[in-house]
Amino acid sequence: MKRCTRVLVPALLVALVAIAGCKKKTPPPAAQTAPPVTAPAPTAHISAEPGAISAGDQVTLNWKTTDATSVSIEGIGDVPTSGTKTVTPTASTTYHLVARGEGGTADDTARVTVNAPPPVTQPTNSMSAEEEFKANMQDVFYDYDAYDVRPDSQGILSKDAAYLSSHPNIRIVIGGYCDERGSNEYNLALGQNRADAAKNALISAGIAAARIRVVSYGKEKPFCSESTEACWQQNRRAGFSLDQ
Repeated sequence: MKRCTRVLVPALLVALVAIAGCKKKTPPPAAQTAPPVTAPAPTAHISAEPGAISAGDQVTLNWKTTDATSVSIEGIGDVPTSGTKTVTPTASTTYHLVARGEGGTADDTARVTVNAPPPVTQPTNSMSAEEEFKANMQDVFYDYDAYDVRPDSQGILSKDAAYLSSHPNIRIVIGGYCDERGSNEYNLALGQNRADAAKNALISAGIAAARIRVVSYGKEKPFCSESTEACWQQNRRAGFSLDQ
């Protein structure tokens, strides 16, 4: 009997060890993953005031965006994330604002309606072609020592372009003029730049370049002879005449 007991005890120990070895191991807890950080989506808003104009009038664009890294307006190009810009559309235009950021893209539009220009003055028996031209074509003026088209001249040039568009047979000469200060050579170059600036504005408004001839008079043909700022301003101009 004692011998059987000796045999059973080791066998039971072996069985218990085997059972313990087969016990299922508990897996370690899964690592916690932080939720991804999502960038905020950009916003965009644009407005145009006034929304309806006559040809040659100006419009003020106002826009504002949030969470944008780049902003553009179709037809204008890249712009700051918010701002104001004055434009002179020659035809009805939809200004499309696009704001792009890490969170996506947003856009908005503003519509400007450009009404047809008022009818131009028609020649009568008492008005010559040159008188009619002078009644409808306005000269534009420049700042001292400059040839950039001023904001107050952009509307004038748009109306000049509207007149020329309605009279396709007219060819013009643009004269560049300067005040009395500076050398003859310098003012001839400045007058040329002023005439070219006016020509380029008309071309941008749809007038064929072949209809426009430019000439610089420098300071040789002043409109006013007094040495005052008011007089000098009259002499800093691009003047229009018929090319006959």
